[in-house]
Parts: sequence; structure tokens; C-alpha cells
Amino acid sequence: MALCGQAAQAQDVDPTRTAAAEETRSNDDRARALHRVEVNGRGGAASARQPGDRSELTLKPGALPTAVQHISDEDISNTNIGRDISNVFRRVPGVLANNIDQGETGNGFRMRGFATQGTHGADTAVYVDGVPQNVPSSQGGAGHGPVFLEWLTGDMIGGIDVVKGPISALYGDQNRAGAVDIRTRDGGAATPSSISVGLETYGLRRTSLVLSNTLATHVAPIDSLLIADLYRNDGYRRASSTDRDTLFWKLSTRLDDARYSLRFTRYVADFQAAGYLLLPDLDKGLDPRSTQADNPGFGNARRSSLVFNRAPADGEGGWYATAYAETLERTRGITTSATQHTVGVDDRDIFGARLSNNVRLGDDAALIVGAEARRDRGDAYRRIDVNRAPSANYVNAQDLDLLTYGVFAQGQWRPARDVKLSAGVRHDRFDYDIDNLKLPAASTTYRRGVTTPRIGASWTVMPELELFANVAQGMRSPAAEQISGSGATGPLGAAGGIVSAVAPSKVRSYDLGFTTAPLAGWTASGSAYYIQNSDEIVGQPDGSFKSVGDTTRKGFELETRWQISGSTRLYASLGRILEAKVNNPAANTGAQLSVPGRQLKGGIQHRRALGDGQLTLNADAYLISDIPYYVGTPATQEREMPTYIRYDLRASYDWRQLQMSVYAVLQPQRFGTEIAYGSAAGLMISPVPRGTVGASLRYFF
Repeated sequence: MALCGQAAQAQDVDPTRTAAAEETRSNDDRARALHRVEVNGRGGAASARQPGDRSELTLKPGALPTAVQHISDEDISNTNIGRDISNVFRRVPGVLANNIDQGETGNGFRMRGFATQGTHGADTAVYVDGVPQNVPSSQGGAGHGPVFLEWLTGDMIGGIDVVKGPISALYGDQNRAGAVDIRTRDGGAATPSSISVGLETYGLRRTSLVLSNTLATHVAPIDSLLIADLYRNDGYRRASSTDRDTLFWKLSTRLDDARYSLRFTRYVADFQAAGYLLLPDLDKGLDPRSTQADNPGFGNARRSSLVFNRAPADGEGGWYATAYAETLERTRGITTSATQHTVGVDDRDIFGARLSNNVRLGDDAALIVGAEARRDRGDAYRRIDVNRAPSANYVNAQDLDLLTYGVFAQGQWRPARDVKLSAGVRHDRFDYDIDNLKLPAASTTYRRGVTTPRIGASWTVMPELELFANVAQGMRSPAAEQISGSGATGPLGAAGGIVSAVAPSKVRSYDLGFTTAPLAGWTASGSAYYIQNSDEIVGQPDGSFKSVGDTTRKGFELETRWQISGSTRLYASLGRILEAKVNNPAANTGAQLSVPGRQLKGGIQHRRALGDGQLTLNADAYLISDIPYYVGTPATQEREMPTYIRYDLRASYDWRQLQMSVYAVLQPQRFGTEIAYGSAAGLMISPVPRGTVGASLRYFF
């Protein structure tokens, strides 16, 4: 059901209107349609799917036999994105997503006990328009497989699906906790043109231009969407700032029975980063806006992408194709003392393609089969800089040629009207050539494969109740540094070096869940999971790595949504991790993984006509707690991070071709933060302001 208020009611066209008046009215309607509210589980704040969808034969992620949340463009328009695009996931049950507030360092994505502090989304496979966003063996971000989404803006996103667990065979490397599928908007009638300006406390200024139109050609109309975004942020912390410039241009058209698109993006960023502060020092009175060691970090990012897509124009049956080419350059200098930085650099060329075919097998079965490949070539190194000047010492330095390719199949069979069985399998290969510049003797090739099956079932018990269950395997490739070790910090070309024969890390996930709609306008859903990781890669005393030990994760998530009236709705969710531990921890290390044991989320939206326009009010609350960490040497003293609480308030008023918004973010808990990690000296945190306010003005044309 679409609830659009007065502004979206259909009107007959008056033939006496002038062309200019009709154009103005058409622009008004397009602008208002952009912000419609959808309920009954198919839109709204990261809503769960309605019962009955999983029995359909469809490629839509919401039909998988697992927990899936959809984030619509309307959700995004009513979210306080502010400084971090990760905030679009703020309402998804059990998900903790953020940039670590140290410049362009990636967008951490944690769920189901993955990933621990500092791994930046490495266990969630993230795709934009079919292009994988995880960067293997990154040094300019943080760790192996970080996700860099800073180039995205809310105006670019048409929809997002968050798939919990590795149940879909369509997603490959890094898919241990699940996958995120992001789709960008098309131009033409689907998106109105606009210009917007925004301001926020602590020096955030933003201007965005959206130009959407349809170009007439002799062959077929071409929808064009051009977005230019200028972002300037001085930051809450002293010596903390980020400048971003983004250009996005997408052309799409229909030819015969297929829809084609070509997208170009260019992203440029420069930043300073204030670093982390010790909680014991803050407790003693250190100014939370201070800079670590009075020596800020620094960095920059440059990214260019060209992406081609083909999909069936009508229905889901037929051929799908994606091809892409990217250049990625990232530098990040991390403060380590008053005079020293560890500077990580990625300089990559990335190419890839994917081809698949979806076919119906009679009325009650469907099968999709496909293949994909990705090549990642370039340099990855970490160098020691002293007084902002390069030294001869490196943590690591590698020239990488990483080829990943695989095949996949996923089928659906409906043996009865309300029962659907799903099964899939992937086989992925990793063919790596690693030239170790720091320790040439450790240069090596790596040739390994991994097969990951999955099976699931869903049952629509009655129109108001749906059950689902699955068993699935997911995997993560090893990092280049885990294969070709670099030892202690030192110069390039030194003797020695160790090669490790590690296997890709695999997990087995068990899920059981339900979705119900007991009353009109009220839905509830829940899922429980048990995850075993039998191939965790662990460092050894000699500098090598081995696939050893186990990790275990257990937990559940509950969510409810209630459409109180045509203008008011609310949601609430609980994410609970009952266990996240290393089963056989190494000596003098802790067993508990540093993940949030409890997440509470809730919010309400109210929409009403006000004068000649429409007022939308949103209020969201968010709490995470029970996050263990370790301090001391050896790191065996377990403590718990401060509870983090956040309130988001937002009011938007749509009048004719204008949208005016004001918002506030309140983070009242003393030293509470989502961004922290344990160290020998104590908990290191990135302090956040108690409150920020902002406003934006958008004009549709």
C-alpha cells in the first residue's frame, strides 16, 4: 500500500492549462512521489518481507529462506545520513555499520558476531550494481576485504537488501556473515532533478546536484542520471577534516527484451584524522576533542569506475551480465607516536565480469546458473614515516596479481503451493601471484579452490504465518599477507620470509526463523542462528599463519512493525549474540570476540498534511552494549566497553517543489562510542559529540 497523503492523489489533466503550468505540476508530483511511504512490509524502515513472499519463484533476496531486510529509497530520504553513508543501515536489526571516523578508512559492517573491531566489513559480501566492493589484502584501509562505500550518496541509491547468513549462492568471497546488495537509481521519470544544500554542526557543508532526464535518440530513449556531490567536513575532533568530490553518471535504455545501463563514477577525497584516545586518559580529564599524540593522521582516496549491466526488461527470466573496470588509489597515515606514522597504500587496477541465466522449469521450479571472475592488480604496502617523511622501513610491501573466479548455481522447487525448497552451490578459485618486495624469498603463487553448498526451505503455514530454515556454508579468501608473511618491520629486499599454505576460511551456518502478520498493519519476525567456523586463520609465533581451531557464534534477532494508522507507524528490534568465542584460544589471549552482545533499535514515523504541504517526523533510538575487550600484556583481562546510545530526530516539510529538513543526533552516554578497540594500555576510543544538529534545503525542478 502506498500512503502519499494529499500531495499524491491523482488529478485529471485540465486541457486549458499552459504547457509551463503542466510542467511545474509534473515536477511537483515527481518530487512528492520520491518520498512516498510504503507499508505492509514492502517498504519503510528496513522492513521484513510479508508472509507468502518466500513461496514465490523469484530472484528477489526477500524470497530466500533466511532473514532479509529491505531498505527503500524512502527509508534513505528519512535517515540522518550526515557524515557517514553507513547510517543507511542504522535501522536494520542486529547490524552495526559505521565508518571508524578516522578519514576514508572503509565502512565497517558487523552482524551475527562478525566482524570484530577493526576488520571493516570483511565478513559481509557487499555489492553495488553487481560489482563487489570488498577490497582484498587492503593496506590503505584496514585489513583484508574492507568495504569502501564513501563514494555513495543517498541520492544515488534506489534500494538495498541485507541478506543474513551465507544462504545465497549468488554472492561470493567474504560471504560468511551474509551479503548486502545495493542498487543505484535510474534517470528519467524514475528520479526527479534537484539541487540541495546542507549544513551541520562541527563544520559539515554539502551541496548536491541531481540532473535526471530522458534523451531522445533514433534507436531508443536513453535515461540519464547525473549527480555531482561536494562534501566538506571540519570534524568534531581537532585536526580532523574530510573533503570529498563525487561525480556519478548513469545511462540506461531498453533494447528489445533487455535493459542496459552504463555507469561512470569518479571519487576524490583528502582527509586528516585525529586518531584514538585512551579511555583512562579521558577519565582523568583529557579533552575528548584532542588529537592522538598531537600528531594527526592523514590520507587520500582516488577512485574511478566504469560499470556495464544487462538484465531482462520484463520479468526475471533470461540473461544477466555485468562487466566493470576500476582504478583505486588510497593512502592512510595512522598515528603511532608524536613523530611517526604507519602509512598504508593501495594502488590497484580492478577488472571483472559476471554472466548468468535464469530459467523457469515448468510452473514450480526455477534455476539460475552463472560464472564470474575478478582480477585485482597493483601494489599494497605499509611504510613507516618519521616527521611526515618516508623512511626505509616497511611493515610489508607486495606487488599483487590476484585472480578470483568461480561458478554458481541456485535452484528453487515448489513441491506444494505453500512449500518451497531452495538449494545452491558455489565453487570459487583463487589464483594469486604475490611478489614480496620486503622479503623476496617469501614471494609465491597460491592456487586453491573452495566449494560452498547451501540448502533451505520455507513453509507458508497460513496466510499470516511463514516459517523458514536453512543450512549454508560461506567463505572468505586468505589475505596476501597471510600467505606471504613479511615478519618484523624493516627495509625492502631483506633475507628470509615464510610462506603459509592456508586454506580459505569457511563457516557453516544454521538458521531457523518466522514471519507473521497476526493483525492488519502488524508484522513480527525473528530468526535464530548457530555458526561454526572450522577454518579460522591464526598467526603463529614464527610469523606464519595456519588454518586452525574453531570459532562459534550463537544468537537471535526479533523485530516487530506496527502501522498504527494511515499516517503513523513504528518499529522495534532486538539483536542478541549469546555466544561469540574462539573455542581454542592461543595462550595468553582472550576467548571472547569483541562484538556487541546486545542491540536495541526502535523508532516511529508520523506523516500528515500541513497547510499546502506535507510534514514527516521521524524519531529513532539505538543502543549497543555488552561488548567485551581485553587489556594488559598478556591480553587476558576482560572488560566491557561503555554502553553506546544514540537518538535520531528528523522533521521534513515538502511544499510544492521545496523540501526543508532539520535534524538532530544525540549521543548522551559519557565516552560511549561504536568505534573502539582494546589495547595493552586500555580501551582506545574515538570520542563523539554529545549532540549535533543540521538542516538541508532541496529544490526539485
